[in-house]
Amino acid sequence: RLEMRDFGVKVSVIEPGYFKTLITSAENVEKNFLSIWEKLPAETKASYGQNYLNEFLVSLRKMQKQCNPDLRLVTDCMEHALTSRHPRTRYSAGWDAKLLYIPLSYLPSALTDLV
Repeated sequence: RLEMRDFGVKVSVIEPGYFKTLITSAENVEKNFLSIWEKLPAETKASYGQNYLNEFLVSLRKMQKQCNPDLRLVTDCMEHALTSRHPRTRYSAGWDAKLLYIPLSYLPSALTDLV
């Protein structure tokens, strides 16, 4: 963003929370993860263990339930950034971005690691 300022280009950063898209699709992520898992050497799989794989897949499915299906929240931020006379520097789309990620960004790393 700052690198473009010298060229007269104003950049707005849009920071969405979790939204239901193909990128966050549990089926796609699980398929890709399992494909990579199968290609790992047996030694690496043993280091992580089957329990790691199982817990990851469970947390992935839980995360999918938290994804917001209303992409309009993101596209509204995009529209405002593109059409506003005075666009904001940063846009946060979704309750999780506003209530979790922004406050976490102000905390010391040790505290965010705990969270």
